[in-house]
Amino acid sequence: MYNKQQNNKLDFDNSGIDPQTNFSDNPTFSDIVATRRGFLKGGIAAAVATVFGGTLAGCNSDTKAPLELPVAVKPEPAPVLLNFAAIPTNRLDKVTVPQGYTARAFLPMGTPLTGAYPAYKEGGLNTGAEMEQQVGAHHDGMHFFPLDARTDGKNSAEGVLVFNHEYVEPATLHQNGPTGAPRPADEVRKEVAAHGVTVAHIKKDASGQFQLVQGSPLNRRVTGATPMEISGPARGDAKMVTKYSPDGTRTRGTLNNCGNGYTPWGTYLTAEENWAGYFMNADAAQPREHKRYGVATKNGRYSWETADSGADQYQRFNASTIATDSNRDYRNEPNTFGWIVEIDPFNPDSVPQKRTAMGRFGHEGVVFQPPVEGQPVVFYSGDDSTFEYIYKYVSKAPYYKATAGGHLLNEGTLYVAKFNADGSGEWLALDFNSEKFRAAALAKNVEFVSQADVLINTRLAADVVGATKMDRPEWGAVHPTTGEVYFTLTNNTARTAAQVDKANPRANNATGHIIRWRERQQPQALSFDWDIFLLAGDVGTETPGTGLKLTADNHLASPDGLAFDKNGLLWIQTDMSGTQQGSGPFGNNQMVVADSKTRQIKRFLVGPIDCEVTGISFTPDMKTMFVNIQHPGDRSTVTKLTSTWPANDATSRPRSGTVIVTKDDGGIIGS
Repeated sequence: MYNKQQNNKLDFDNSGIDPQTNFSDNPTFSDIVATRRGFLKGGIAAAVATVFGGTLAGCNSDTKAPLELPVAVKPEPAPVLLNFAAIPTNRLDKVTVPQGYTARAFLPMGTPLTGAYPAYKEGGLNTGAEMEQQVGAHHDGMHFFPLDARTDGKNSAEGVLVFNHEYVEPATLHQNGPTGAPRPADEVRKEVAAHGVTVAHIKKDASGQFQLVQGSPLNRRVTGATPMEISGPARGDAKMVTKYSPDGTRTRGTLNNCGNGYTPWGTYLTAEENWAGYFMNADAAQPREHKRYGVATKNGRYSWETADSGADQYQRFNASTIATDSNRDYRNEPNTFGWIVEIDPFNPDSVPQKRTAMGRFGHEGVVFQPPVEGQPVVFYSGDDSTFEYIYKYVSKAPYYKATAGGHLLNEGTLYVAKFNADGSGEWLALDFNSEKFRAAALAKNVEFVSQADVLINTRLAADVVGATKMDRPEWGAVHPTTGEVYFTLTNNTARTAAQVDKANPRANNATGHIIRWRERQQPQALSFDWDIFLLAGDVGTETPGTGLKLTADNHLASPDGLAFDKNGLLWIQTDMSGTQQGSGPFGNNQMVVADSKTRQIKRFLVGPIDCEVTGISFTPDMKTMFVNIQHPGDRSTVTKLTSTWPANDATSRPRSGTVIVTKDDGGIIGS
């Protein structure tokens, strides 16, 4: 989350945060205190103690392809973990890691990647066409696919690193900052190109350092203009029809790609988060598909719809009703965004697939339960906006390793979470064919006409079934052996004392928390048990019932990125606002690591000034960690830079980039 800035003539809203659009009357826990099990009489502490005790054709064509991708490889004998000295908070303009570790910047924005390999030009001098051939901006979610992912999956020296590009900072992306409306077409082209996903083939050189494999056919940019297929229940629906795709089966681009995921069959999943702000709709009354998601009424976040070329690819960001029919304008263009997008990292000719069965909202990321042969696949995703929800997708078809593919993401049931006050939880089906769902909609005087309609309006569907309003659900992580699910709830300063509930226990929640649950019996179960793993905050903050009291070694605010490594360590990344970073006790954004059993937590990394620490992945041998540094110096202007990372030479503009972390003795990360 970032501060709104004044950049040149336009008031660019680079906040990266959807406005609150959930004003449903879903009850808080003060209204629905459950008595079914009654063990929460002692508050959060009792819940905590009781519940937990101290050519991939499947992506491109949806056909089934045999794979040999190991899913749950047992780790080597565990090293002594958390055996490093925690680092202190700081406000330095560099990446800080513990003694005995080294951090190296890698693949920053503008790195030549494809085509003619245009060099990065300091001072915002690269053109839009060049940006389409370079690594994009604002690195975010990320995954490393070993080159032998379809066989052994053990190659730690060569692979494909795939990572998201969430948004842009026009103040430093262009030579003189952004030009006011109407926007110059090449500025818009450059900004669109800086979004999306980078697919980078990387390999260790003779000295053991990862380098980009220039000229590799695997290197690829997926941008805000890349053609994509719409798959699943919403494919061909009338509300997906546009001038570009009169049959409602295609769209262009993926935007605001924040968190990520990957599949057991070896494809990459990118999550479209705060996409609604890129569009505008000046109609007197917006349809619910726009209004419930916060589509602007005057101009999009970057005013792309005003590009002076008048090109169709930019006109699509004006979602107003202009023509007589939807196949002659772009009134439905926002409906083609807000999905999970599947990308095959090993087939550069594959067409990305927007998987509509997984719901349309502000996806922060997506994570799966370890798959079980003959059972459905189960994925979770959070909707990162104030008072929004946590979702679970269960495939209709069972998983078989030999035939698994993207078809498993086209048919299934989407559920939304209800956290009961007694520490139990329920998954509520968003299923048009369910009498219970239709009755709930009828009781709220809401009508759906098909499952496609339900999924296009996922937030509204979750409203009518009475899901629990959460404090900005962001990244999730599934423990590799226990299957416990953890989710960050970054913050919610809008929650009042009257709205406090057991799962969101603090009013004016400026520092956030982490919730976790365990499915009952099996991952596809419709009930679960939950507790709060961590209340974030300053030194001295306690998580009731756990014995966890934050210290100078681990205090943190606004937990966001989240991932388990194969050794069971939980890595927690923060996304504090500029205000929280600039003053107060927390310093720059950071990454801590936790033992989920003991709740021992240590600070492992601190990022440069104004950045967000985000995105994390490991090589199979756990000896290399990849971390993304997003928007360093995001309060910079053309004439005043607040950060110069990664160049750190006083005059270089800040650039988002990946950081490679290794242990100096060649050991396991986290030991």
